[in-house]
Amino acid sequence: MDIEYREFETKRETYAYINENAEKIAAETDNVVAVLANVSALLRMELRDTNWAGFYLMKDGVLILGPFQGKPAVVRIEPGSGVCGTAVAENRAQIVEDVHKCTNHIACDAASSSEIVVPIYAAGELFGVIDIDSPSTGTFDGEDLTCLTETARILGDFLSKTSK
Repeated sequence: MDIEYREFETKRETYAYINENAEKIAAETDNVVAVLANVSALLRMELRDTNWAGFYLMKDGVLILGPFQGKPAVVRIEPGSGVCGTAVAENRAQIVEDVHKCTNHIACDAASSSEIVVPIYAAGELFGVIDIDSPSTGTFDGEDLTCLTETARILGDFLSKTSK
């Protein structure tokens, strides 16, 4: 697979490129780890001003670290703990403008200042979350949420097919 870094004028164009390539990655194999590893690399490569991009996966009621790009991270997150655990407990995406003001933030990289977490559902069940951090405050907004929700849908569709 040959996916090159490209610069775009808008977030929407960047995410369109990400999601187009996420579809191609998912069509290339039925190996979940390979797909998530390549999508995390794609997210980290294409999204400006990020320092961590990856996945936490549900296992036995807790989030376990999955494929990612960035500094080593916390391996296990309980529902309700941190931004990822809050997304699971509240069953909805989270955008945190300033993680230093977030009382239950779990710092994997002290340089992180904002974060977005989007749930991934496969066959109607919570599979895990997309987690992306930025070293700048206020990096993520509703446009990121809309576009990453599409990324999560692409992955959820892939996961639903591979689990059959």
